[in-house]
Amino acid sequence: MDQSPICSCRKLERPFSKATGANKMKVVILGAGLLGVASAWYLAEDGHEVTVLDRQAEAGMETSFANGGQISSCHAAPWANPSAPWQIAKWLRREDSPLLWRLRADPAQWAWGMRFLVECSAARARQNTIDILRLALYSREKLGTLRQQLDLEYDQLKRGILHFYTDEREFLLATSQAALMREFGCERVTKEAEECLALEPALKTTTVPIVGGTYTAEDESGDAHKFTQALAQRCKQAGVSFLFGEAIDALGEKSDRIANVRLANGTTLTGDAFVVALGSWSPLLLKSAGVTIPVYPAKGYSVTVPLDADSIAPTISLTDDSHKIVISRLANRLRVAGTAEFAGYDRSINAVRCNAILRRLRAVFPGVVHGDRFDVWAGLRPATPSNVPFVGKAKFDNLFLNTGHGTLGWTMACGSGQLIADLIAGRAPDVDPAPYAF
Repeated sequence: MDQSPICSCRKLERPFSKATGANKMKVVILGAGLLGVASAWYLAEDGHEVTVLDRQAEAGMETSFANGGQISSCHAAPWANPSAPWQIAKWLRREDSPLLWRLRADPAQWAWGMRFLVECSAARARQNTIDILRLALYSREKLGTLRQQLDLEYDQLKRGILHFYTDEREFLLATSQAALMREFGCERVTKEAEECLALEPALKTTTVPIVGGTYTAEDESGDAHKFTQALAQRCKQAGVSFLFGEAIDALGEKSDRIANVRLANGTTLTGDAFVVALGSWSPLLLKSAGVTIPVYPAKGYSVTVPLDADSIAPTISLTDDSHKIVISRLANRLRVAGTAEFAGYDRSINAVRCNAILRRLRAVFPGVVHGDRFDVWAGLRPATPSNVPFVGKAKFDNLFLNTGHGTLGWTMACGSGQLIADLIAGRAPDVDPAPYAF
């Protein structure tokens, strides 16, 4: 196996040439979330005519709306690992468990679950970790360049991510995973309990017994919704057309190509290339073109708490491993998000699961929540069994996927958008596209 560092971070801008004449294409992007808007930016930067469709009234209104806020490149690990089946079995009957599998008469759910079990072997978990890490590090580099280039503001903090542990056994497992990531160029450093409290003084008030942690200084946090909307505005200034409030019905085929996309109102839109970035709804649309992908919705929850001037709250983004939640400071708000519920396309908010997140937040940061001053949200994250997303061509010469990022859509958005633009242009990407091909 290749032991070279994953991230070959280039310091110079790549010399793009605008597509002109026969090279200029009409690209239709389906979905205006993080992945769709990032794809739109890089394709527009290449000089293509880009149109983005979405059923919502604005960009970033679904899965990208209120996620955990982490750009967690060096904490990007697959759910599927050798210990996952036993954990899931232990949590199976707990309504407030970090991962809840609601058994349904749904062949797609059962097929996804069987593939997930295959990905739980030690060898598969290692390779999936490497593939996720490679795209995540590349994407973090692209985000930094884009932020500087466009002067974007989205409540970002560059203070790193601290992953803390309350169980000695889990901490020991984390130290071995951190060693693997360091082996491939990611500086994920092990910290003792006292060092964790020194890094984030707000944790000194916690009632949770922290036994240790891992820290990555180069990881970041920020409001994904604000970023998506800010980048969408820059896309518009660059000539990208957005058609909001348009429900997408089907893809129309002609020979070995996609000819058009049919909207729910009966109209069609033609294009030279089509990018499906519809998150959890991607497999539903792709069925209309005879394409089946193993992407299934994993419902996640978040709680957003307003902060007072005297609130004792973190500025380093945190991951609480035992409860599988993340905590991020977004200006004068604290975002707490996590859990995964496999219940099909149900987007209803389960009070039991939200209350479990709130209980944990109150234990980690006593006094930060005042009464009912908080907002709750639930969104469907498009998960593949391996947690490795699909970014590339699918079946037809002009059909491209940018979906399946699970909990790492914010982490991988910019890198995935650039990768799609490279593949559509026929350029050799800076990151090997093979692991993300359908």
